[in-house]
Amino acid sequence: MRKLLFALLAASLLIACNNDKNKDGSESKSATEKTNETSAPVKESNLAALQAASKPYEKMLGSFVGAFGDNRITMLITTIAADSVVGRTIVGGNDRPFKGTFSKNGTVFSFDAKEPGDHKDDGVFKFTIDETKPDMVAGTWKANDTKRSAKEYSLNRRKFEYKADAGTFPEASQRLLKADDVDNMMKEDLEFMRNEIFARHGFCFSSKSLRQRFEMEDWYIPNTVDIKGFLTDIEKKNIELIKRYEKYADEYGDEYGR
Repeated sequence: MRKLLFALLAASLLIACNNDKNKDGSESKSATEKTNETSAPVKESNLAALQAASKPYEKMLGSFVGAFGDNRITMLITTIAADSVVGRTIVGGNDRPFKGTFSKNGTVFSFDAKEPGDHKDDGVFKFTIDETKPDMVAGTWKANDTKRSAKEYSLNRRKFEYKADAGTFPEASQRLLKADDVDNMMKEDLEFMRNEIFARHGFCFSSKSLRQRFEMEDWYIPNTVDIKGFLTDIEKKNIELIKRYEKYADEYGDEYGR
């Protein structure tokens, strides 16, 4: 009787083991393993599809620089999603946001973006970007003031970079200045040295004469109207020193023939 029971038990165990194997002898996989195998490729496929869909927009984001009437303008396109565009422009000492919509015809994206309208120089930007040439922006700007004429512009992609070695007086951003560095300088040169520190940080000057002077430099890209948080400790100390000598040159310049 015992021998019969042992034989039945062994047979049942053998059947159970065989059920856990496929016909080719390999072990069957769990439901979790099967789910992981089928879901992983789907996730990767979805991610690739999303990346492909956003790629045309990403190529058009960034900063573009060029002539804008008598000034230089920097247009920053920060967001393109669905049918909307968001960005800002820096020109003439003003940093103004814009937002609007766009449409696509073939490879060309046409944008229609408005500034807020609460500033006397606000208006409407109309520009195009060809996705086959994403480094160029061309269009017009029309002021809300109907008495002002429209401006045309053609901008090229340029990224602002702070360069401490740029300009005529790079030492003002590279090391602490000594009295000997500035005590024989003309007031105009001292003013230029000080403002050149700001220009290296992409400061957009409200003074037309300073704008025009720096806009002649290839390294200068107007990028902001507030640089307080960007000045280095060396630059801050040098600015104070230069300002003291500017005042000295202004008060005693004529006496010493400056």
